[in-house]
Amino acid sequence: MQHPSSDARAHGIEALRKGDARKARESFERVVAAGQADASAYLGLAYACAGLKDHPAARAAVDRALALEPRNLRALIMKADYLAALGDARAASSFYRAVVSTAPPPDQLPPDLRSELARAEAMCARYAAQFAAFLRQRLAARGLVGGRSAGRFRDSLDILTGSKKIYFQEPRQYFFPGLPQIQFYERGDFPWLDKVEAATADVRAELIEILKQESAFKPYVEGNPNLPQTNPQGMLNNPEWSAFYLSKNGAIVPENAARCPKTLSALADVPLARVPGRSPSILFSLLRPGARIPPHTGEVNTRLICHLPLIVPDNCSFRVGNDTRAPVEGNAWVFDDTIEHEAWNGSDRTRVILLFEIWRPELTAAERAQVSAMFEAIDAYGGEPAQGI
Repeated sequence: MQHPSSDARAHGIEALRKGDARKARESFERVVAAGQADASAYLGLAYACAGLKDHPAARAAVDRALALEPRNLRALIMKADYLAALGDARAASSFYRAVVSTAPPPDQLPPDLRSELARAEAMCARYAAQFAAFLRQRLAARGLVGGRSAGRFRDSLDILTGSKKIYFQEPRQYFFPGLPQIQFYERGDFPWLDKVEAATADVRAELIEILKQESAFKPYVEGNPNLPQTNPQGMLNNPEWSAFYLSKNGAIVPENAARCPKTLSALADVPLARVPGRSPSILFSLLRPGARIPPHTGEVNTRLICHLPLIVPDNCSFRVGNDTRAPVEGNAWVFDDTIEHEAWNGSDRTRVILLFEIWRPELTAAERAQVSAMFEAIDAYGGEPAQGI
């Protein structure tokens, strides 16, 4: 025989479906009085009370539902909406964020909850923008958003308010501890870049001659029969991302270097990361129209990567961690490639940069020698090194 509270629950659900909030409330209150209420019953009672404009009772009921099921999405949304209606933006935001962080993938939700999840995400973005604007206004009034540290502090606010994610070094092969987590380095930290940038026209002229021979460029990611074959997001042997090496894995490529004497001369004062058999690599990196280099990380965090953009059409971008920039011809930058990065060419023309590897400036001469000796020892053990160090 069915329990009376089960009948009351069914009557309450049916009354809600028909829009009869008063009958629904009476039914769910009978379930509560019988001591048979679970989270769904309290949530039904909350909906009924809200329909009758009895907001204190609705809030009490939804609080009981959350006490029984803290991750109940419908209850979290209802509580967030209630707090938003009261004007408590800070508390409402915390409940909308709980909805977003708790919810499974949208395709695993019923249609009505999918739309509610999208609304919760929109509310999170809205509150984050309001919070960020409030913080910046208050700090600006106190003169605290300018000065030398403005860039790093601004990034910290973006992370605090959720508009940027946190990214860390994730080298695939070797991690040297204690190094700073910097995505793009400050240009002024590398005064030798002046000479590199000053040679842009000469370097580009040598590149243009090479581009006349299309076969000179080879896919950047090439298969190695002595290593397990993987195809990282379709880039293996893919000419969309190609390279012309002047130096590869620490060894000059004589026939290519002979074609680019001015390029190599421009790098004469660069602290290239020298590890026999591994580094440096110096190359022209070519990205064809419409191509995208998928998100990835480099091998080791003891080196940094330098780019000198040479041919850059519109709609080209480069992301390192949470910082996305548009390359500008002749303006070099230095970045940590063990932090997730990607590039894309949204134009109908080819993009080409000069790429080379340098030691991290934080490493002492002794540490550089130790790292180099370590890799020499690894290679002496047998086998082939991975591409790059």
